[in-house]
Amino acid sequence: MTKEVIVSIKGLQFEGEIDGDLIETINVGQYYKKGDGHYVIYNESTEGSTEKTKNIIKFHDNELNLTKKGYVNTHMIFEENKKNISSYITPFGELVFGIDAKKVEFEEKEEQILIQVDYTLEVNYEYLADCQIVLDIRPRAEGGPMIRS
Repeated sequence: MTKEVIVSIKGLQFEGEIDGDLIETINVGQYYKKGDGHYVIYNESTEGSTEKTKNIIKFHDNELNLTKKGYVNTHMIFEENKKNISSYITPFGELVFGIDAKKVEFEEKEEQILIQVDYTLEVNYEYLADCQIVLDIRPRAEGGPMIRS
């Protein structure tokens, strides 16, 4: 896979029997592989702020790590069949996230990497929702669309 990639992240939250809310972001990022770890790095903007947040995603086997630095700061660990606690720091205050990952899978093809994470999310030790994240990482084609992050 090429170094410059398009990163599509789709997230779903399910509350009981109600259909989930779908959120999708698309960014241009950098991909590389080091040892058994895969890395994707990209910047994202937050609505209402000019400050960017640098995102570093590391994944391997049945684990995904997400580090955010900038407007929002956190290090979230999605580890299959394990609950992890992390701080999520924003300009408005700090939240404690509990992430109980049920499934962390990735499929690597020549020109695409797909990652799916199913997890339960707690905020400040209270159940919030069952969630799913799907990452679709593909090479950015020359002359392809310019996506600003």
